[in-house]
Amino acid sequence: MVTVAGALTSTQAHDVRRALRTAERRSGLRFAVYLGPAIGPRRHFSERLHAALGQESDTAVLVFVDLRGRGLEIVTGSMAGRRITDGECRAAATSMAAAFGGGNLVGGLISGVWLLADLASRRR
Repeated sequence: MVTVAGALTSTQAHDVRRALRTAERRSGLRFAVYLGPAIGPRRHFSERLHAALGQESDTAVLVFVDLRGRGLEIVTGSMAGRRITDGECRAAATSMAAAFGGGNLVGGLISGVWLLADLASRRR
């Protein structure tokens, strides 16, 4: 799932969706990206988005990017969190933020999602 609030072109959104599908096949986890502003506190909002994934939330990884607020959150479900540590999420977030700062939003998202999938696939 990619939810975009006008931040990506249709081609870019397609590229991100393709990266998510690849990450899901590689890791067995569910990946989602949300680009848009937070409604309320950023962490609380991203946790609500993650919970909205319903039954898939236990095995899901949500990457939330607030471009205007310059924020990034990675939320993992209980099962996903056993395969990707908080430290690994921080490293992926740092990598994504560096790409975003250099003007490469799509590349940062794709490489960050692939990094998380690679880490999770090592602990299958």
